[in-house]
Amino acid sequence: MVPGQGDEGAAAPAAGGQELEVQPGQEDGAGVRQPCLCPAPGIEVAGAEERRACDCSSGLPWPRCCEAAGTKKKAACPGLGLFYTVLSAFLFSVASLFLKKVEDLHSVEVSAFRCVFQMAFVLPGLIYYKTGFLGPKGKRIFLFLRGFLGSTAMVLLYYAYQVMPLSDATVITFTSPVFTSLLAWIFLKEKYSLWDLLFTLFAVTGVILIARPPFLFGSSGMGIEGSYADHLKGSVAAIASAVSAASTIVILRKVGKSVHYFLSIWYYAVIGLIGCVIALFVLNEWRLPHCGKDRVLLILIGLLGLGGQVFLTKALQIEKAGPVSIVRTMDVVFAFILQILFLNHLPTWWTVGGALCVLASSSGTAIRKWRQSVKKAKQSEI
Repeated sequence: MVPGQGDEGAAAPAAGGQELEVQPGQEDGAGVRQPCLCPAPGIEVAGAEERRACDCSSGLPWPRCCEAAGTKKKAACPGLGLFYTVLSAFLFSVASLFLKKVEDLHSVEVSAFRCVFQMAFVLPGLIYYKTGFLGPKGKRIFLFLRGFLGSTAMVLLYYAYQVMPLSDATVITFTSPVFTSLLAWIFLKEKYSLWDLLFTLFAVTGVILIARPPFLFGSSGMGIEGSYADHLKGSVAAIASAVSAASTIVILRKVGKSVHYFLSIWYYAVIGLIGCVIALFVLNEWRLPHCGKDRVLLILIGLLGLGGQVFLTKALQIEKAGPVSIVRTMDVVFAFILQILFLNHLPTWWTVGGALCVLASSSGTAIRKWRQSVKKAKQSEI
């Protein structure tokens, strides 16, 4: 899972997670071309007259507007969205592995470099779409909260990756969907059923098996890698990161489509960079990497994180959010594999059991939300 995925990943559904609306009459005839009312090819008409004659509101120039009207766009390749999801999970996991390899750099400083890459990526999009840099007045407080909570989730996740095993931190962050359902019930008055409660209990059980608190498992730690105190602090940081990431998703649901997703990511990057710089001066931790290896790793972390986010966004644009959420659990599989191959650390059976509980919880939540969205779509068609 990429550092800061919880927050950036939250921006991705806003970018493309919404299902495309199907025009009436297209459900059963997706491949049937509707009669075109455009002027015949070769007739030179002014642009405005073409649009009126075509009676087309797609926004595309004639004659492409007729091709868009009455047709339902199909995916270029079946399963392409799921392939993008797997590729995204792999890039996120490799970025996390490189983070473990960075030496003598505080997690806040790594987060600052990540925000710089994010700003460089988003700035051209803001200029191209002419969204401005502040957003609508009534939405700025939500954008600020999204940026603050998102960047906080990123810093906490970086810290968890640095002080505890890669697989443990990755699994704990996958409790975010459960916290999203709970926070949406509290703040957005969304339905919270017995199934949601069951998935929450599964997630809590998984976190307990991974964190292994001393009041349940004793002070020995039972196979904890490194310092037991660091493991507990990393577990708390990972849980706080998951809650912060879930909060950003709830805020994005509140904002809806009224704010461009590039602007949402821009707030995350700017506020994150400002907060990281202030924290670094307070902690007196600001310094450039001492060796060339760390500098290269920082650049790779930024590039891999952006690549993972791009492929996740593309996946959500051409595939339903439910299958994408389920396939994203490949992130945990990659984390286990990379930890064994490159960090020489075999996960304990406690970690495996906790991972199964968390994956069952997150997958169950995703499947339930997916089925609800499909049911609502069918009802709206009727």
